[in-house]
Amino acid sequence: METRRALLVDAFTDEPLAGNVAGVVPDAPGLSDDRMGKIAAELGASETAFLSDAGDGADERVRYFTPSTEVDLCGHATIAGYAALYAAGEIDAGERTLRTAVGDLEIRVDPDGTVWMRQNPPTVETVEESELDADRLGNALGIDPAALRDVGADLPVAVASTGLPWLVVPVNFLERLGEADPDAAAVEAISNEHDAAGIYAFTFDALDAESTLHGRAFAPAVGVAEDPVTGTASGAVGAYLEAVDAFDGDLPEELRFEQGHFLDRPGHVRVRVDGDEVRVGGRAVVSTEGELTLPDEEEGDDIIEA
Repeated sequence: METRRALLVDAFTDEPLAGNVAGVVPDAPGLSDDRMGKIAAELGASETAFLSDAGDGADERVRYFTPSTEVDLCGHATIAGYAALYAAGEIDAGERTLRTAVGDLEIRVDPDGTVWMRQNPPTVETVEESELDADRLGNALGIDPAALRDVGADLPVAVASTGLPWLVVPVNFLERLGEADPDAAAVEAISNEHDAAGIYAFTFDALDAESTLHGRAFAPAVGVAEDPVTGTASGAVGAYLEAVDAFDGDLPEELRFEQGHFLDRPGHVRVRVDGDEVRVGGRAVVSTEGELTLPDEEEGDDIIEA
């Protein structure tokens, strides 16, 4: 039997058991798609990052699996993986290039352990109310549709992407956002109709004075009922805020998005947007480290010990 080192890492936080937990398998060469999927299911995090040598032109290849499917990109698992490697002394501070299903991406590790991930050039497409009205969207999210109409004139619903598309939905007040009780099937249907990983609902009515906004991310279409703190969505929302001119032409140099408080997993994402360059950044803490034991291929594919 073989063993593989496996970690659980809390991303976008300085505190263990907060933020968004990701699985990380730092040495994944030779693992089949089926085995990566089963390891991700065994670890149970919303996403697990599998790192291996990339070959020419990149430092590592990274693949991402939820407990049920492979996804093209995951921000918090990327932050978690590289923060863990840096904390263990396996990489130095500085720039690295990772190869993903959406192309080669750049990251930077600061000496304090903050990991910055450069995402793909953004796209933002407004969704007309005739395509998706506030009643249907509010009912799917379990939010009073009036809370969506109240801000809809100034801040439209849109599909935004910096590598992974999200349906971005503004909400008027934190109280309304906190009341969200999504219908998973309805959210999944809307997500699929708009080729989005899920719905990111946000309000500028944040808990912390230093935060730009408070967000919640619902992604049942990829097997995640609610994601505590979401890197890919944060980059997309940063690009959205610039595209819809949410700050009247004066987008702050750095945005701070808080998320996860309604799941008792508080964290925050730092976001920088400069035209087509979008970066998300954060810290991470290893909460669990161990070995997974895998059966021999001829004996079956089940993981028998964690």
